[in-house]
Amino acid sequence: MNKIKLYFLDLPRFSKLIIYLVVDSFLCFLTVWFSFYLRLGELSRLESSIILPSLLSIIFAIPVFYFSGLYRTIFRYSGWAAMLTVSKSIIIYGILFSTFITLISFRDVPRTIGIIQPLLLFFSVGGSRALIRYWIGDLYRNRIKKSHLPRAAIYGAGNAGRELISALENSNEFLVSCFLDDDKDKQGRVLAGKKIYSPRSLDYLVKNENISFLLLALPRINYSQRIKIIKNVSRFNLSVRTLPNLAEIAKGNPSYNLMELEIDELLGREKVDPDNILLQKNIIKQTVLVTGAGGSIGSQLCKEILRIKPKRLLILDSNEYSLYKLQNELNILNNSEDIEIIPIICSIQDEKNINLIFKTWLPETVYHAAAYKHVPIVEYNIAEGLKNNVYGTLNLARASLKTKVKNFVFISTDKAVRPTNIMGASKRMGELCLQALYANQKEKDTKFSMVRFGNVLDSSGSVIPRFRKQIKERIPITLTHPEISRYFMTIEEAAELVIQAGAMSEGGDVFLLDMGEPVKIYDLAIKMIQFSGLQLKDEYNPYGDIEIEITGLRPGEKLYEELLIEENSLPTNHPKIFKAQDNFINWSELKIDIQSLENYIYNNDVKNILPILESLVDGYSPPKEIVDWIFNENSKKDI
Repeated sequence: MNKIKLYFLDLPRFSKLIIYLVVDSFLCFLTVWFSFYLRLGELSRLESSIILPSLLSIIFAIPVFYFSGLYRTIFRYSGWAAMLTVSKSIIIYGILFSTFITLISFRDVPRTIGIIQPLLLFFSVGGSRALIRYWIGDLYRNRIKKSHLPRAAIYGAGNAGRELISALENSNEFLVSCFLDDDKDKQGRVLAGKKIYSPRSLDYLVKNENISFLLLALPRINYSQRIKIIKNVSRFNLSVRTLPNLAEIAKGNPSYNLMELEIDELLGREKVDPDNILLQKNIIKQTVLVTGAGGSIGSQLCKEILRIKPKRLLILDSNEYSLYKLQNELNILNNSEDIEIIPIICSIQDEKNINLIFKTWLPETVYHAAAYKHVPIVEYNIAEGLKNNVYGTLNLARASLKTKVKNFVFISTDKAVRPTNIMGASKRMGELCLQALYANQKEKDTKFSMVRFGNVLDSSGSVIPRFRKQIKERIPITLTHPEISRYFMTIEEAAELVIQAGAMSEGGDVFLLDMGEPVKIYDLAIKMIQFSGLQLKDEYNPYGDIEIEITGLRPGEKLYEELLIEENSLPTNHPKIFKAQDNFINWSELKIDIQSLENYIYNNDVKNILPILESLVDGYSPPKEIVDWIFNENSKKDI
């Protein structure tokens, strides 16, 4: 039945007009015949006495209906509007018809027919409109409502595209206008009533068909093909959505199931399949400890580790809520397994408790992700940042040595290379301590390794969630500098590479993850605006949607990040993992400075802290202005 309705609704306007002219002409004839029956009390034969007034009725009714606007559109009028239009038309018609029948005497035609027939015609015409409105009105109103929605094109005219357009039939988010497909055999054909175009026609469709959404119905293509398509359409100002599992769409909320592009897809970063042997080497059937487990990288490490099936997973964090939330997520992943998940609340600065934890559970592999990582915050809290990032790391390292942990993997950062801030310097200090402690071992029971990489997409504090929120709220995107650039990696890829790098460790290694090319944050912001279907507001486009507001570099922030100290890194067996050859300091020398630094830290003596950091960390130059809140306030009091 719906197909019949759609067929009728999709008829050309002229065809619909012809149908209505025929129907109304038939109604004119039928009402004249029935008015004779009402007047005479019997059905009359089809003689000239009936045919002549019927012809007169049609001759008067059709022009009156046409010029009164009754044929302007089939379903424009409803309710009182429809009755008013029909009433006006019938009044004009009735005056003409009854006057003609009354003034001109027709043989065997009672004059009362001029009164009875217009009344019957009123009810029959009004009834026919009401019947059509009831039969097809909802479909028409839905189409009218959709005509004001943004127009979308579906990329992919296969089974997924067919199922997608069916699932979106009642969507109130956008109106699907056409398909795009790379298959030349499909181009020019029609699928589900929509024409299939070549992707090369996208420029025409955007300009002439007002296409503003592009829905990717390509669930079976590989990642590199997907990236290629996204790059090809990136020059158009389109909001791009991608198709998830079709079973989810069928549940009835398509607007929630069509997802925005992942940031790695916008960046066009290629993925490399992990080496399962490396993934399993330090995890399977072992007791594994993750510090900072509730954080972005820590929680993803826990999920990856759980999939590899350790004997026991210890999740350690100082934040109770983060630990609670992570434990619930891991329990869902672990529903059919018997892997022990042990949540431990502890600060890595608590040396006594850390030693007790290691002694109790005897972890074989440790992934140390606990850190204060936000550059401005650590810059404002120098002593606490060093206490956590340096001495917390030392507490874990010493506990590992005491209990003979086999593998200790330290999550470092590209900011540790020639750092301009305390956070970067503290992470490099952590690296120096681990390198020195490994070299100082006689038996080399514990392999210390460090994995250095850049920004993780969508991690806490990342620019990506902030940009998304600002775009959603239609407020200016805030950026510290137009030339600032960063390395980016997905959180899933980072976790996998950290595990694989740790498995390749020979002890004291500093591994570098291939982050690809650095990304200019300004360009990334523009891409995010464009793929949201909006326009950048700037001097060239003052009527755009969202502008980018430059706020100035924050304390300790630098324009460019690096991954190497020495530029002679070595390849490994993994194409995305390299090994740095950084100089380090012997433990016998380093521990003297570590002890001095510790005294200054616990007294918050920032003026003496900074020179020690400068002497130990290659490339670090203390800031001209100290912004540490506690130090500055105490300095004012001393004055």
